[in-house]
Amino acid sequence: MKKIFCIIVSAIVFISMFCGCGTANTNNKKLSVVATIFPEYDWVKSIAGDKAKDIDLTLLLNSGVDLHSYQPTAKDIIKISKCDLFIYVGGESDEWAQDAIKEASNKNMQVINLMDVLENEKKEEEAVEGMQVDEEEEEEGEEEVEYDEHVWLSVKNAQKCCEAIKNSLSKLDKDNESVYQKNYDTYSKELATLDSEFSNTVKNAKRNTLLFGDRFPFRYLIEDYSLKYYAAFIGCSAESEASFETISFLAKKVDELKLTFVITLDGSDQKIAKTIIKNTKDKSQQIVTMNSMQSTFSDGDNYLNIMQSNLDTLKKVLY
Repeated sequence: MKKIFCIIVSAIVFISMFCGCGTANTNNKKLSVVATIFPEYDWVKSIAGDKAKDIDLTLLLNSGVDLHSYQPTAKDIIKISKCDLFIYVGGESDEWAQDAIKEASNKNMQVINLMDVLENEKKEEEAVEGMQVDEEEEEEGEEEVEYDEHVWLSVKNAQKCCEAIKNSLSKLDKDNESVYQKNYDTYSKELATLDSEFSNTVKNAKRNTLLFGDRFPFRYLIEDYSLKYYAAFIGCSAESEASFETISFLAKKVDELKLTFVITLDGSDQKIAKTIIKNTKDKSQQIVTMNSMQSTFSDGDNYLNIMQSNLDTLKKVLY
């Protein structure tokens, strides 16, 4: 299915570029930047600062659109093809981006692949004890290594990704290089402060284990601070119904570890979490939410305040 989708995307790219190549606005003085997901979009705004008004900045995935199910339109492909800077995750969910880049009309386009930025620090997907694995993954076995693409959920990773964005903006707009450097320095300090707050929270916590009645996209954050976790599904799972075995295992873990909270993701219907709680001895655990920034965000949100909210949730869960 993935190969078929890539072929379809390639066809869209070719047709779109053939039809639209004569309409490109070469007189547009604004830098054109396309970001696939919200964290990338917000990082560009933060590093550009006051200069953001001089950038034609596009966020492809609007609120409510999940990275794992997103399929680019012909309009999206054309926008990417002509932009000066294209930022994407580089995981399994946006493999289509490689075809869009290959067929781009702007051959001088800067490209940032977040997973390439992290190089050897990217982590393979893992299935921990009790986790329900998709049938497709069971069939694939060890034939193909898949990496966890949720790299933005680590503020340590965010610093490196933002540095790459700063470098690209500076290369494209040398006149404002000092502005981008100054804004990056300020933002990097804010990320470092948040990183320290996460570290201190975990260091002083009574517990060190999280339990998700949902998908689990927080592996990078967990490993940053040496936390443990259990979850119903891996981060990129397409499953929505947990098996009896999975529910039973997680409910027993809640009892065994005396956990008082079950975590869900933004946008969850909380059905699995509620079922886990119903199968515990006390049946009194609370449900809390952590925001993965994969699909849901609101006007006024930014990367720092969402991650701060996730930290506040950890303070509840771990204490």
